[in-house]
Amino acid sequence: MHPLFKKADELSKTVIGAAIEVHRLKGPGLIESIYEKCLMRELDLQKLQSVNQKVVLIEYKGITFEEPLRFDILVEDCLLLELKCVQTVLPIHKAQLLSYMKLLNIPLGLLINYHELKLVDGIQRMILPGANQ
Repeated sequence: MHPLFKKADELSKTVIGAAIEVHRLKGPGLIESIYEKCLMRELDLQKLQSVNQKVVLIEYKGITFEEPLRFDILVEDCLLLELKCVQTVLPIHKAQLLSYMKLLNIPLGLLINYHELKLVDGIQRMILPGANQ
């Protein structure tokens, strides 16, 4: 089991509540950057450490380089959030989140689509393969 999986799993409940609060106050249909800023504020109010866009080390066949990743929000270094505001979540959206999770070694991710009328219908959990075993 990934050493941060249990923490991320517990944290996901709080983060989903925070995302729902943002959706309740702002409603559906805005652009993603608005939801991102509002959710960052909501997480801050709940005393959760969160960052967006971070420089990470990438290793590939013996070389290592730094690259800024444009992920949406990383909460407490263990839960990655990918925010969308789209009519339909596509497989590429899930693939993007999973790729970021692999690069950052993050055990759990949430794909949150703010376009939904009821936000719980737009939340998908993704687990890094093997992280919960």
